[in-house]
Amino acid sequence: MNSIATLIEKISAAVWGWPMIILLLGTHIFMTVRLRFPQLKVGKAFRLSVTRDKDAHGDVSQFGALATALAATIGTGNIVGVATAVALGGPGAVLWCWITGVFGMATKYSEGLLAVKYRVQTKDGRMLGGPMFALERGLHAKWLAVIFALFTALAAFGIGNTVQANSIALLLNETYGLSQYWVGAVLALLVLLVVVFGVKGIAKVCSTLVPFMAVFYVLGCLVILGLNAPYLGESLRLIGKSAFTARAAGGGFIGTTVLMACRFGIARGLFSNESGLGSAPIVAAAAQTRNPVRQALVSSTGTFWDTVVVCALTGLVLVSSVVAHPDIDCSQGAALTKAAFDKLPYVGPLILSVGIVTFAFSTILGWSYYGERAVEYLAGHNRKTGRILTGIYRVLFIAAVFIGSVLSLSVVWNLADIANALMALPNLVAVLLLSGVIVRETRKYLWEGRLDEESGEDVPTL
Repeated sequence: MNSIATLIEKISAAVWGWPMIILLLGTHIFMTVRLRFPQLKVGKAFRLSVTRDKDAHGDVSQFGALATALAATIGTGNIVGVATAVALGGPGAVLWCWITGVFGMATKYSEGLLAVKYRVQTKDGRMLGGPMFALERGLHAKWLAVIFALFTALAAFGIGNTVQANSIALLLNETYGLSQYWVGAVLALLVLLVVVFGVKGIAKVCSTLVPFMAVFYVLGCLVILGLNAPYLGESLRLIGKSAFTARAAGGGFIGTTVLMACRFGIARGLFSNESGLGSAPIVAAAAQTRNPVRQALVSSTGTFWDTVVVCALTGLVLVSSVVAHPDIDCSQGAALTKAAFDKLPYVGPLILSVGIVTFAFSTILGWSYYGERAVEYLAGHNRKTGRILTGIYRVLFIAAVFIGSVLSLSVVWNLADIANALMALPNLVAVLLLSGVIVRETRKYLWEGRLDEESGEDVPTL
């Protein structure tokens, strides 16, 4: 088992080497420049996210699609994932994670646009879309679409299921002494009760849960930062310096290199906000929207909230806590997180518990939808075959929630990173090769001030 774990770690390090880092960040920067910095339209995007296009085609509102995407992205990656990046890459990883989020907004915008542009409609009226349809209809690369769908279906068991369930069960067991078996059983039942209602049920739950959990967690982080106020200046300096220079061990942190800070910061940034991963566009395609650009803008706000706000706050809480209390153990992400929040008596552990439970549970819900849509695509759009395969997949997914709750998953983080990279590659190919389409649609609706117009394009029916 040790040999297997070592091999998986080496594969993870290989796929997240400089080539992947350059491809991912390069795509973010390229799309940012080519789209004339769509991040500057974030105010307009916020307004659109709470505007309902009632007469537009789609299964859920724009906010419902955003909430579902946020539910899938705001998970343990925002808490334990950031802590793991700090533990392995040092405080500089926080800045690289944040940079990935800022530039990643352009890629998330692009993915959302392509999802709506190339979506299709089933005979029963459901909207389907995502990178697999952009690859198939936009690039006529069916084989790449199949690869993306396959890795999406597999990745859902890691990033979107067992990792999240394990985090919930371990936390409740260590904090409150609850049996991991009982936690797993209850968690699996709750997931079952929600996913049977499909995207509308998932979106309804997420629309209620996401605002609550985000506000609660952010307020908790701000309280801790208030207590660490005397150390914030030193913490920010340390984060900035460590992101671009090698740092020796000391001050509570392990020794790191620029590559380590960059690699773990970007990897955890992608794990958290999924910009470039291609998962969020799957639900963006179901949104009721007048044209692709409106939903693209709404989709880009997901990365802003997830990484630019939540991950940045988490990272600053962790680093400032270590600066204030150098005796905190920084060798393990989970231990670092617990120690940082424990410095706020009584309330700190509660904030951490509610944050991880709600974040992780909502992530499971969002990824259940992603996985099912990927399996439906692999079924070849055959309704009968699709229903059978998605039914089997749903049973396996819910069973994995229980299994993930009770097993030790020491290698799952590396497996999740590998699956993320394998998903990201075909999706980034679609974004880059279809960037001309993205620019054309952006010019038509955004740059020429026609954002309120209907697209007028017919959605193909399978």
